[in-house]
Amino acid sequence: MLPGSGSDEVFVRAVFAAPLRALGIDLQTVAPRPGSDVVAGYRAGLDAALAGPGPVLVGGISLGAHVAASWASEQPSGAGPAGLLLALPAWIGPPRDAPAALTARATAAYARSGGVEAAVAAARAGSPPWLAAELARAWPRYGTGLADALDAAADEPAPDAAALRSLTVPAGIAALVDDPVHPLSVAERWCAQMPRAALVSAPLAAFGADPAVLGRAAVLGYLRAARGGARERADPA
Repeated sequence: MLPGSGSDEVFVRAVFAAPLRALGIDLQTVAPRPGSDVVAGYRAGLDAALAGPGPVLVGGISLGAHVAASWASEQPSGAGPAGLLLALPAWIGPPRDAPAALTARATAAYARSGGVEAAVAAARAGSPPWLAAELARAWPRYGTGLADALDAAADEPAPDAAALRSLTVPAGIAALVDDPVHPLSVAERWCAQMPRAALVSAPLAAFGADPAVLGRAAVLGYLRAARGGARERADPA
């Protein structure tokens, strides 16, 4: 599983470890490379996972979901992952003026002008406490590479409609119904394009109280898609 923009493998574990453990699935995470080659690092991690023994599920959060889905669409038929867990997709195709891309670029500008501390201060001013605390924990790990990593994320295309239609393995898509940075409408568009996808949504407040809410939503969507419940949408239990 791959982290989102400016996030890290610690948060990925908080989201996915317990839901996957409940199914007896071992979680492997990829730590982000600080700087402009963050996406290259994610792709290298996916290549390594696919080269390992046994079937593998791949996915991630936000940028991580974009990279995982794009990478999966490039694999030869029958040689790719067995399924996808995709949380908080933020756009389709080029990022253009998607809210998540604009946010990443603005944060990168703060980091370049005032350092990581300035970026954290700006985030605290406009974020709920739980999110501000998470960013204040994760961003210093990037050091001087934070701005370049955020800009790389903001410039990275998500899979386009054709790529999404090529993903024929079961896919669980997780969204938050009231997240302005990762609009529910984007997740719905991903789900509508993918042949075997199920969308499960939850409130932002529930995710803030327990990050595993998002992982449970993705896993539940995957299980429904695997049973043939394509393009469903429901709130996780």
